[in-house]
Amino acid sequence: MRKTPALLPATVLFLVVSFLAAGLFGALQPATRIPVEVIQLTQFGPALGVAVAALLWPGRVRVLLAGGLRGRGGRAAVLLVTAPLVIAVSAGAYAALTGDAHPTRPGAPFALIAAAQLIGACGEEIGWRCFLQPLLRTRLGVLPASIAVGAAWGVWHVQVLAQHPMYAGAFLVATVSMSVVMGWALDGTGVAGLPFAGGFHALVNLGMLVLMDEESGAVPPMVLFGASCLVAAVLWSWWGVRRGWRAAPAPDRLPRIMETVR
Repeated sequence: MRKTPALLPATVLFLVVSFLAAGLFGALQPATRIPVEVIQLTQFGPALGVAVAALLWPGRVRVLLAGGLRGRGGRAAVLLVTAPLVIAVSAGAYAALTGDAHPTRPGAPFALIAAAQLIGACGEEIGWRCFLQPLLRTRLGVLPASIAVGAAWGVWHVQVLAQHPMYAGAFLVATVSMSVVMGWALDGTGVAGLPFAGGFHALVNLGMLVLMDEESGAVPPMVLFGASCLVAAVLWSWWGVRRGWRAAPAPDRLPRIMETVR
């Protein structure tokens, strides 16, 4: 039998460390004087969660991150097209409804923000998509695993839950939907999919920063963004089912080395 980190202990450990580390990093951010529009230190909470799990199950975490499939580059690359389309639809609808179509000018140089956003996004995605998603995939199908990861990812943004209920609900719809999109696109890629997951995540963040004002707590842009993400998730799921992509639990996707790795 192929051995992975015990599902429940590994999941709980990762989530506890990710939540606590995010809170700690968020509390430390003001002392660093790094503007949150450049990068939020909380984004490195999931990376620390993976690191702690690797201390307990070093070989097995390494195999999870390595992934069990190759040849998914074309599918993963479509993520980098999906992100701007989602932003274009949501920002276009927002502009049509409000008449406000002008972009926001960031306070820091855009190139610096873009690079930092990509680094921060990868700090999150190595945990959510490269560790937790394949861990859950050993027991769950693509959709259940992606929905579970997306829900945890959404709740991890705990400050959002203090916003208006419609804002918080739309945000959770967005995180679950984006998780479904990335789940279909990156299934089996492991850490090789990190540049695509991080790129998708960073492009979404940059688009929202420049073209929307959801950070103010405004409900309409978040609702439109959540709806756009939901449409993308439905289309990706339809495409995946139509193309016959494997959606069942996939313990056999992990290499045989799992039988001996401690």
